[in-house]
Amino acid sequence: MYSGYLQFFMIGIVFFKSFKDAEIGKIVYKYIYFSIPIAFILFILASLVIGYLDSKLGFKEEEQRNQARSNPILMEILQSVKELEREVKELKMKEYQDSQNRKYQDMIKE
Repeated sequence: MYSGYLQFFMIGIVFFKSFKDAEIGKIVYKYIYFSIPIAFILFILASLVIGYLDSKLGFKEEEQRNQARSNPILMEILQSVKELEREVKELKMKEYQDSQNRKYQDMIKE
């Protein structure tokens, strides 16, 4: 997971080095002690924005869903969980019906 951030940061370094001979690169390298913290803060902000968009647009969930489909063991676990949820729902429904029947029986006895 963090290797992506490292790669993104390395791309940023390569990006800055490509502008070394350009006018903006001269300014960046002239004030290197100011530009590195600013670049780091911009990197953190860009990472937060990318992470926010990733969670809002649902790319990670979709990727996990696609990966789960290709993994038969994970599909088996998912099926077991769905079956357990169905059984729990049935038990709750049966318990509710039994409690309603008891209430009805109590009303009839009185």
